[in-house]
Amino acid sequence: MRVGGALFASSTISVRYAQCVQEILRQLVAGQTLSESEAERALETILTGGANETQIGAFLAFLASRGPTADELIGSARVMRRHVTGVPTDVLPSGARVIDTCGTGGAPKTFNISTAAALIAAAIEAPNAPVVAKHGGRSRSGRGSAEVLEKLGVNIDASPETQARCLREARVCFSFAIQHHPAMKHAAGPRKSLGFPTIFNLLGPLTNPAGARRQLLGVYDAGYAQLMADALNELGCERAMVAHGADGLDELTTTGPTQVWDVQGGRVKKRTVDPESLGLVRVSLADIQQAGDLDGAARLIRSILDGEAGPPREIAVLNAAGAAVVAGACDDLRGGIELSKRAIDSGAAAHRLEQLAQLSHEDS
Repeated sequence: MRVGGALFASSTISVRYAQCVQEILRQLVAGQTLSESEAERALETILTGGANETQIGAFLAFLASRGPTADELIGSARVMRRHVTGVPTDVLPSGARVIDTCGTGGAPKTFNISTAAALIAAAIEAPNAPVVAKHGGRSRSGRGSAEVLEKLGVNIDASPETQARCLREARVCFSFAIQHHPAMKHAAGPRKSLGFPTIFNLLGPLTNPAGARRQLLGVYDAGYAQLMADALNELGCERAMVAHGADGLDELTTTGPTQVWDVQGGRVKKRTVDPESLGLVRVSLADIQQAGDLDGAARLIRSILDGEAGPPREIAVLNAAGAAVVAGACDDLRGGIELSKRAIDSGAAAHRLEQLAQLSHEDS
């Protein structure tokens, strides 16, 4: 009886899941948007195995064709956060400012700017200095944050407990997305087969495994910037900067102006950041597209951390400055630039990479 009851219960749940996703798809076909709770229910169904690959592909394609609404993004982010395998942060000192520098990806390829910025920011010496839980993954280019950090000697498969130790002792860890989002296995096939950015590109930066409530978040499409800022605000972010460069980069850029959406105190304010007004030299996109391949990307980050001057250092410093601002280590980008330059010139940034590489290979 118990077995039969279990089979009946399983069958009932499967039917309910199927009906849920079918109803959601009917709404999307009819041109309707989803409420926050409907989006939450849809993604919960997907991440718990209640939708087949055809349904998942259709769901992702419909949302991508018009772009998700704030309610759809927020509801989906709540589900992603429930299913994440977290990094324990109770080992950190009280009041530690945990931040992330993860972006959406999808922008013109330069080098791993946010990864370099994370290492520099983690070396800043100031009250409220950032503790960086760098969230990221592999890239279709073969030189995403995971690939380049692995090339630099970091164990990208470190356990959450080892990552916590890295945070405590080196003030930086790497949280490899694939290890922290096991429920994503249900959507991996359809997402890969579509071949274009989906809502998951936006959800990744909203789902930091260490629960970072402060972020420097770059977006590849200016149309999503306000949406991401509003979502962060609604999801309880303490302080964030959402950035989109005029050159299409999902970074604070030095090739021209960057549109920035500041999230603070329950409000979102838009402004423009110009590199020249911060004392930085405006450069061309080609000046920061120097990595070439994975070996080149790793060498470039090492050269920046070792103090080599040039456009790659300048853009990394600018983004580390943004990280310092969102952490509360300084009041503005100009102050953050000075702190970031000091972190490099003192040798502290290069030492942070050495610490991260060593600690990530040690059992916690």
